[in-house]
Amino acid sequence: MRSTLFHIPRSIPWGDAAMPLFGPGLLVAIWLLVGGGWLAWTASRQGFGPALRQLWLPLAVVAAMLGWVLPWLDDGAGIPIRGYGVMLLLAATAGTWLSVVRGRRVGIDADTILALATEVFIWGLVGARLFYVIEYHEQFFAAGKPLTESLRDCVNIAAGGLVVFGSLPTAALAAWRFARRRGLDILRLADVVAPGLLVGLAIGRVGCFLNGCCYGGPCDLPWAVSFPAATEVAAKYPLAPGAGSVPVHPAQLYAAIDAGLLALLAVAYTPVARREGEVFALVLTLHPISRMLLEEIRVDEPAVLGTPLSISALISLLLLAAAAGLWWWISRQPERSPAGTFPGRAASQ
Repeated sequence: MRSTLFHIPRSIPWGDAAMPLFGPGLLVAIWLLVGGGWLAWTASRQGFGPALRQLWLPLAVVAAMLGWVLPWLDDGAGIPIRGYGVMLLLAATAGTWLSVVRGRRVGIDADTILALATEVFIWGLVGARLFYVIEYHEQFFAAGKPLTESLRDCVNIAAGGLVVFGSLPTAALAAWRFARRRGLDILRLADVVAPGLLVGLAIGRVGCFLNGCCYGGPCDLPWAVSFPAATEVAAKYPLAPGAGSVPVHPAQLYAAIDAGLLALLAVAYTPVARREGEVFALVLTLHPISRMLLEEIRVDEPAVLGTPLSISALISLLLLAAAAGLWWWISRQPERSPAGTFPGRAASQ
């Protein structure tokens, strides 16, 4: 477990002076060149208007991160690179790659998947972080805590603190709007990206393990893990004052294995799916079930609303109800012809 991997200095030597990397510095200048080239290349293929509508959000978000957010996170030793944040970026990259591969096999080009992934990733982060901040608002807006420090903690996603289920409303809305703008079948699009989402979740849970959040309860199994003193689990289950935690379930790794297995199942089910949306419906059915089982091991979320269930378990029940409705609706749709409709089927069949 390693919450902070290393620090990036805010400036580098430049002759007799120092060149700032963040804020109005070198990385922003490089991003302006890269972003301008990306925009020009896309405009040469699609026209300037469509290219600007497609790229303005990721270009603006990265510029804001480099110029404003990252300098704000300087902890005195530089900009900390967190294990959680690195795993989050790897998760987005791996999930997008798998979605690009699957999209090409059903006639959805890579540019479309990349644009979709950017929007869904950004809005999913917003929803997941907002849910976390609301659920644990007392640690962000404690009495006497300066507002600027509270806001800085709210945007410090790399330090950990996302609720996966919180991303669902914002990510789903972003995907629906994207499909509507592009004239795409939303169920076909959902089938394409569903395994990639699970791959991203599996890698993201490794980030939770590095960060020491989303932990399980004490146990004496051979694979039990003790977390360092600076983690959440050590604060709740200290071995001794100032020491690490007692041995606990590595619930984060259980969740990573679970998501990875579900991703493999979704990929394997794809060639035999008969209707658009079945792959996504399978994921929407099985993931809430496995999440409810994992909630029996995790102890980081309290019971809510007068029930013995955590907020994640209650949301899982709602998702199961939604999955039942989706299966019913899909069953009333015509079956797809077998000719080149799903990854794994040859277009010549």
